[in-house]
Amino acid sequence: MKKALVITYYWAPAGGPGVQRWLKFVKYLRNFGVEPIIYTPLNPTYPMVDTHIADDLPQDLTLLKTKIWEPYSLASLFSKEKTKKISAGIIPSKKLSWMDKCLLWVRGNLFIPDARILWVRPSVRFLADYITAHNIDTIITTAPPHSIHLIGLHLKEKFPSLRWIADFRDPWTNIGYHSQLLLTAKSARKHLSLEQKVLQTADTLIVTSPSTQREFQAKTQKPIVLITNGYDDTFTEKTPLSPSFLLSHIGSLLSERNPETLWKVLGEMIQENTDFRKDLRICLAGKVSEEVFASIDKYGLSSFLEYKGYLSHTEALTLQRTSQLLLLLEINHPKTEGIIPGKLFEYMASQRPILALGYKKWDVKDIISQTQTGTTLSVTDANAIKQAINHYYTLYKDNKLHSQPVSIESYHRKALTQKLSKIILG
Repeated sequence: MKKALVITYYWAPAGGPGVQRWLKFVKYLRNFGVEPIIYTPLNPTYPMVDTHIADDLPQDLTLLKTKIWEPYSLASLFSKEKTKKISAGIIPSKKLSWMDKCLLWVRGNLFIPDARILWVRPSVRFLADYITAHNIDTIITTAPPHSIHLIGLHLKEKFPSLRWIADFRDPWTNIGYHSQLLLTAKSARKHLSLEQKVLQTADTLIVTSPSTQREFQAKTQKPIVLITNGYDDTFTEKTPLSPSFLLSHIGSLLSERNPETLWKVLGEMIQENTDFRKDLRICLAGKVSEEVFASIDKYGLSSFLEYKGYLSHTEALTLQRTSQLLLLLEINHPKTEGIIPGKLFEYMASQRPILALGYKKWDVKDIISQTQTGTTLSVTDANAIKQAINHYYTLYKDNKLHSQPVSIESYHRKALTQKLSKIILG
């Protein structure tokens, strides 16, 4: 059995799609001749917790942990709520207070590439000893936070023959919120320099979208493999559909991701169609910014909204299967072209139609089109959005609103893990 050391900040009981990627890889790696060894913080700060997220993992995994000190604990003395939001990636898009600006400036310029940078050196010391003692010849770093890749970089420098696979769940300097960090020119150059060192030093890079693959191909000659996120088949409960025309979004809905045009369209439709007004329900599950709630209220939709907050993974899967129409929402910006949310694949497996609203050249469009699982539109195209919702609503009224996915098996977590194992085994 080939041993592979996986270095990750997010691990159970962290909630959210980021942790699910590697939990599912680890679940299946032994099927393909790889024994994963996990290294993660002993005392991390997770914005979301799911106590059951690792219930289907092997019980005898080797799990290594060391302490981490995070500056968020100090910053929270000044503003616990703002610090928690910034840690979770929720950055206000308008009217930044002096405290917002201060926290963002400190986060962007004093802790490069991120606030987990102080875990890098102690981790390198600990893992250098472990690698030597246990004859480890392959390591995998998965980010964000991108400081995790610096652990891999320093270990590669110490052990040049060590095989290093760097997994980018999201881009680095091209990630959506990067431009909001109030970076000085010097700090921006440092981010780019560190990113370049990682891209040039890792033996193999893994990315989750075609756009990120193309972006990195322009920056390095190293092998770049596309392995998207996926779905698992652990959910077997029968779930009745909501009798209402229930539109659900599951996951964080940040300020800049606020689909103002969608709320405007829905606000018009409840005024124009009495039946639609009676049938419409909106459900948001996950962290939602105040700007989103304000927009929903602005267009007269507050009474139609159910906000569930963070749901466990099992609860999220149940809501997906209960909903009539699933919303996939992204920022209208070229930098989001390669952001493929992990929930897309579970949406597809839920067999409920998807309405995806984002950037016009979004990578999601090809996946939804190929699998015939929904509609992808520009998040600013009001006419097209209204036409699509009317189409789905008509099908709902006729009891014909269904989804029959085509060829989604390649996105199953086990199939994706087999692809990963081929990289590990060389």
